[in-house]
Amino acid sequence: MENRHQHFLLTALLAATALPAAAQEPGEVYTPSTERREIHTPGIDTENVEVGVALGMLAIQDFASEPTYGVRAAWHLSERFFFEGSYGAAKADLTSYEKISGGPPLFTDEERDYSYYNLAVGWNVLPGEIYFSEKRSFKSDLYLIGGVGGTDFLGDNWFTATAGIGYRLLLNDSIALRMDVRDHIYDREVFGEEETTHNIEWTAGITFFF
Repeated sequence: MENRHQHFLLTALLAATALPAAAQEPGEVYTPSTERREIHTPGIDTENVEVGVALGMLAIQDFASEPTYGVRAAWHLSERFFFEGSYGAAKADLTSYEKISGGPPLFTDEERDYSYYNLAVGWNVLPGEIYFSEKRSFKSDLYLIGGVGGTDFLGDNWFTATAGIGYRLLLNDSIALRMDVRDHIYDREVFGEEETTHNIEWTAGITFFF
């Protein structure tokens, strides 16, 4: 009986010493066949100042649509928000009444000079990218913009509110194309009664980041 117990203890001892040795034996190493993807960091300028020019058409209420030109400067606070100051000018033609009546002009050439300036806040509603191929993409922003300023027209200065929508497409790290539609809204009194006017402006331009 004693020999049986000794045999059992000896067998248990041999098994206990063999387990660590078996656990330390090197096994087959699995090597994954995953192909590494090469990542390219977008070359986008980190500067926050944007300056540019714009050309387009301005539909002056009670007048015709006239060519307009202007300059803009923006300061980008973040990816979402930016401040912008702008100045634009145009030359108004005859009013609808003047064209129909055939009478003498109601305003001088100097009074028909149209110019505006404003300070606005922009909000990038849909920042994203446009893919032209598997390896080529461009950063883009769809933004809303609104602000206040003034309009010099018909011999007076009118307090003006501006609201619009725009699209920005970065061609490289410092050059962008922009398209904007804005409404310049102001009250004026030149035809015997005060009226609120809406003057729609369509522009396209190029800007540079510094």
